[in-house]
Amino acid sequence: MQVHRITSEEDLTAALTIRRTVFVLGQNVPADLENDAHDRTDATHYLARTAAGQPCGTARWRPTAQGVKLERFAVLADYRNQQAGAALLAAVLYDVRAAHPAALVYLNAQLPAVRFYERHGFKKVGEKLVEADIEHYRMTAPQ
Repeated sequence: MQVHRITSEEDLTAALTIRRTVFVLGQNVPADLENDAHDRTDATHYLARTAAGQPCGTARWRPTAQGVKLERFAVLADYRNQQAGAALLAAVLYDVRAAHPAALVYLNAQLPAVRFYERHGFKKVGEKLVEADIEHYRMTAPQ
């Protein structure tokens, strides 16, 4: 998998298409919740591509009052369990740590993704929460 920070409108469109497929079509998240003002203002986006160049996953991060929030990790179903998520997470964490070395890094993980993040050192914080009618746990990255 190849992962890069998005710098072109074409790659952002590919990322938003992946998110629409995974979240809006696959999980019935309302489109107006999935796409927000952060997409074009303060979020830094990433795109994962297969060795053949096919866009297959995406993620973003943004600074918040609490630290740095990792968001919108999405991998197309045909490419899951092929290290796209791990490659995205590694690239995002590398850039976040470089830009905000002392910040708390956190995310809200859907229940099926909790073990993935735990394998990468994240810890659950607090009780389950619900976003877009989907149960999540807040998780923090290892320092």
